Amino acid sequence: MSTITSQEVRLVSRPSGAPTPANFSLVQTRLGQPRDQEVLVRNLFMSVDPYMRGRMNAGKSYAPRFELDQPLYGGAVGEVVESRASEFKPGDAVTSGFGWREYFVAPSNKLHKVDRGIQPLSIYLGALGMTGMTAWVGLNLVEVKSGDVIYISGAAGSVGNVAGQLANLRGCRVIGSAGSEKKVAFLKDECRFDIAFNYKMGPVIDQLNLEAPDGIDVYFDNVGGESLEAALSALRVHGRIIACGGISDYNAEAPRPGPSNLFNMITKRLTMKGFIVSDWLDLQGKFEAEVGGCYMAGKLRNKETVVKGINKAVSAFIGLFEGKNTGKMVVEL
Repeated sequence: MSTITSQEVRLVSRPSGAPTPANFSLVQTRLGQPRDQEVLVRNLFMSVDPYMRGRMNAGKSYAPRFELDQPLYGGAVGEVVESRASEFKPGDAVTSGFGWREYFVAPSNKLHKVDRGIQPLSIYLGALGMTGMTAWVGLNLVEVKSGDVIYISGAAGSVGNVAGQLANLRGCRVIGSAGSEKKVAFLKDECRFDIAFNYKMGPVIDQLNLEAPDGIDVYFDNVGGESLEAALSALRVHGRIIACGGISDYNAEAPRPGPSNLFNMITKRLTMKGFIVSDWLDLQGKFEAEVGGCYMAGKLRNKETVVKGINKAVSAFIGLFEGKNTGKMVVEL
């Protein structure tokens, strides 16, 4: 096979505050043929996720930082073009961490084969991918069970909407907050949330107290900030907090003060657990079987905001921090 020309997105400067298009460049590169135990893949879809913002900083993060003038990395689902590994053949659908590029060559052990019969294939970046698994792990982390009242912030995002749907299937009363009336309607009408409110329409604590006057048992935190402080007030004794993310602070140029009511952790005997989904990959098969079964049975919706073209990948990423996505933000290549 002849040499392939591919495009990839590189980080050219580290953002200060919110990222801008000037922090990135779109570069053409040429790929050679795969060697023994390597596979050539054409990406079909790539993921953009809020956690990537932390990897753009110069300091240490829980994941390796992105290096300047090098291609970015992230979740992707693609199609095998050429294989020199016996476990893959042309036409196979695979997921990988080699997003932000049109084509790539990688060792076969860096790829995960997925079922092409489940459509759209982009679901392996959403409800059946790392964001869906994040929701599933978070609920299991604090043993969310039938009868629990759970509040989810950032509920219309890729993790939040799946967490709410899975909690509903467990028999919970589910409350979610989002940033527009359209997203609130999505949570109620499509994701079966019992209650949803627009956090921009008034203080979160006032709206949460109105919808859950007797308190909540679990808070699934995707936002931090005001939502975390409100949940600390609304949680009942022995309540549990799933610390998943804090998008409200990802672009802060300096650390912000913590919740003013953190002492509630003591007086209410609360439990707060943080996690990184990559620590749970040994359970990926169990997750795919359970949540994939829910999807195939029509019990789980996979909501996506799809942007087309690698030249739109940067704007899609920036759009995450402007609330432009409902469900999973995906770039179709």
